[in-house]
Amino acid sequence: MFHMIREDIHTVFDKDPAARTTWEVITCYPGLHALWLHRIAHALWKRRLHFLGRLVSQFARWLTGIEIHPGATIGRRCFIDHGMGVVVGETAEIGDDVLMYQGVVLGGTSLEKKKRHPTIGSNVIIGAGAIVLGPIEVGDSSRVGAGSVVIKPVPPGTTVVGVPGHVADRSRESRHEPALEHARLPDPVLRTLSETLASQGRLEERIADLERTLAELRPGLHPVDTHRLPAHCEERIREALRQVIEPEVGANVVDLGLIRGIMLNGNGIEIQMSLTYPGCPHAEYLLEQVQRKAHSVTGDEPVEVVLVT
Repeated sequence: MFHMIREDIHTVFDKDPAARTTWEVITCYPGLHALWLHRIAHALWKRRLHFLGRLVSQFARWLTGIEIHPGATIGRRCFIDHGMGVVVGETAEIGDDVLMYQGVVLGGTSLEKKKRHPTIGSNVIIGAGAIVLGPIEVGDSSRVGAGSVVIKPVPPGTTVVGVPGHVADRSRESRHEPALEHARLPDPVLRTLSETLASQGRLEERIADLERTLAELRPGLHPVDTHRLPAHCEERIREALRQVIEPEVGANVVDLGLIRGIMLNGNGIEIQMSLTYPGCPHAEYLLEQVQRKAHSVTGDEPVEVVLVT
């Protein structure tokens, strides 16, 4: 028993950089207290002392804000960081080296007395406020992003985000260190939207090229809009740039005020553009789309997009 207690304390130091001293860990970590009390409650539950088991778990809930049913099975080196609002159901099973943050719910979806709560594999990380529902399995070395609602099985080594949760990344290798970076979780919806907008931009560029070619081959036939406009027609260029959407904000770059100026320079047309914030991860995508849209209006006139602060 004392070996497991020492192991639990070492786990806190391994998974929480805020931990400083052993005495601080023993006295000030409710997640640790909840796990220790759960082991007592679980032992009573297995001996069919159900009322005493529930009584201990209720005391743990009052003391720590973490509710773990005494029937739940929890492996070794599990760590509940902060912990307030965590709920673990009766038939939940949690593997070894699992890291959970505050507000996590491992809930059931059935009123029948059977397996109705999730099974969490080893080396899994579950972000703050995430909810995992039903008798599903979350595979080893998986990550569940903060605020996600998971209702389907999660393959091993994947990252799940969103409501309802969907697989966003399958590249995570099996490893033991807690690597949940809350600010760098992949966003498959944003990625799909960006790819769709980029594809649409390429198609529109091809249509513009075909219209110009048609006008050159048949001079008597002029399309309604051949896009061969004078380089100084700033308003027409701005109108085209309204079709470039900033994916994270969901508004076009013109209305957001990201287009600071459109002017002539020695090489052609220069478009001065700013970003929504420094280090914007979509900068390269936005620059490419602005250049494509401007080219669709100016034809062969060179277009240079310059970032300004």
